[in-house]
Amino acid sequence: MRPAPHTAEDATPAELRGASFRLMLMLGALALLVVPLLRDLPLGKSSRVGLFAWLLVVLALYWLYAGLGYRPLLLLQLFLFSAAAALLSVKVFLVIIEVRELAVLRQIARMLIMAGAFCAGANLMGMLVMIWRRPREDVT
Repeated sequence: MRPAPHTAEDATPAELRGASFRLMLMLGALALLVVPLLRDLPLGKSSRVGLFAWLLVVLALYWLYAGLGYRPLLLLQLFLFSAAAALLSVKVFLVIIEVRELAVLRQIARMLIMAGAFCAGANLMGMLVMIWRRPREDVT
């Protein structure tokens, strides 16, 4: 039987610093590089937001796999991003078959993405607070 994945709950301060730094780099790259790139794609709103949601699902899976945070928040974040991606996939399919009256799906998906982003921010803040609260391991 394999041991449980290493997450922020049982990480040392040095591991928390490294994980929070990697998480900040990924969130910064997402905000500064990926979002403007997606905006420039010649796609409709639902397609662009859908691509972004699927990218967030992949990132949430990686964060969960790499143990970059608190497992309950990471699972909730993965659920929210997955639900948003599923709704947007349905919306794109409906547009393909000429059903255009369900813009509410995109709005709900955006709210789910914002809730997932809030979870990512709370996860990062929790890690930073734990770095501040835990004593340094190199100081005796």
